[in-house]
Amino acid sequence: MAQRQDNSTLSRKVNLRLKALGELGAPPVVMETHGGYGHIWQRCYREIPRGVVLEIRAERAEILARQRPTWAVYQGDSVKALACGVGAHFKVNFLDCDPYGQPWPVITAFFSSKRPFPKRLALVVNDGLRSNLVLGAAWSVASLSDVVRRFGNGRIYRDYLEICRILVAEKAALAGYQIKRWAGYYCGDRQHQTHYAAILERESGARRLHKAQEGRGQVGR
Repeated sequence: MAQRQDNSTLSRKVNLRLKALGELGAPPVVMETHGGYGHIWQRCYREIPRGVVLEIRAERAEILARQRPTWAVYQGDSVKALACGVGAHFKVNFLDCDPYGQPWPVITAFFSSKRPFPKRLALVVNDGLRSNLVLGAAWSVASLSDVVRRFGNGRIYRDYLEICRILVAEKAALAGYQIKRWAGYYCGDRQHQTHYAAILERESGARRLHKAQEGRGQVGR
């Protein structure tokens, strides 16, 4: 199903990102997974010298490259690029995911890829998937198949924001992160847009190893 673009919530997207930048606690290194025409960059990131932006459309990628000469600009599919480690020459600590439709393949690709991960990372998402979940259609979305099995098809649309928090926690855990702060809300046409942000923190490698050993019953033996 084609995803109808809803551009009515730009000011709310900007406010959510500015708040997340304020909570990061470190100089931001931003990755935009879907650069578009750079409207978010103009309002949120134009003073940030280092960053990575991806855009599938060549004509838009050219605009982004002229717009931000100190950033790394890639033209191509975000999921495939992130899975291959694109942008790994920067230690990205601010991930901006704005795909218009579903974000889950993109978020999974980022957190499961080989790249340097900072101790603290902010994730901000504009998620347009809820418009496709009306009338119990969650079962038809491949990225939600496991969620449907766990929670039931009927619950996904009603409780989608709660489902988002669960999924973000699970995806971030692929890279050793836990959610420390969370904010989210529905907005846009018929409340079909879901905006959310998370501040994620990563434990040290030694601490993660200790927990894994503890879970396997190896600690203290």
